[in-house]
Amino acid sequence: MTKIGAVILGFCSLAIFMPWVCSGLVKEEEIWSETLCQRKEKVTKLHFYNQELRQGPNKTLYIVAKSEVTDSLPSQFGMVFVLDHLITAGPEPDSKKLGRMQGTVMLSDLHEQSLVVLVNVIFTYGKYNGSTLSILGRNPYTEKVREISVVGGTGVFRMARGYVITRTHSESDDHTLGVYEYTVFVSH
Repeated sequence: MTKIGAVILGFCSLAIFMPWVCSGLVKEEEIWSETLCQRKEKVTKLHFYNQELRQGPNKTLYIVAKSEVTDSLPSQFGMVFVLDHLITAGPEPDSKKLGRMQGTVMLSDLHEQSLVVLVNVIFTYGKYNGSTLSILGRNPYTEKVREISVVGGTGVFRMARGYVITRTHSESDDHTLGVYEYTVFVSH
């Protein structure tokens, strides 16, 4: 069989078998969407801590890009980070684990240190296990209290919207660990 014949056979197989494989998922989604308007919306308040480890072999924050002006500006404009932080029930790093905060943050203000936050909170323990929240917005992290939007979610938080109030809880003396308090109000 030629390469083209194998590719055509592969696409034909996908066309035949994908509807059969996905039909269970599609049916479940149709049932969910049909009952959407009949459901009462809930508002949930969540409270957790984000553990940002900046140095060492288990660090959870990495610089992935800089602009040509990043090092010359006090705002560090143009620096881009990826993160995979532990979220916990209490401020201590060894308190009860709730999940992970994963995503990208960028320093996006020419004049002050302010982040654009694009992160997902992935719950891996407790009653929200398997659910996520998507957070997007501006975080001027030098301010005492910041507000960021919740723009979506999955699982229990499907079609979520709301907001986050975040504060810096503590910084270690050597600046290797930052602990951030998150209070989330989410409609879903």
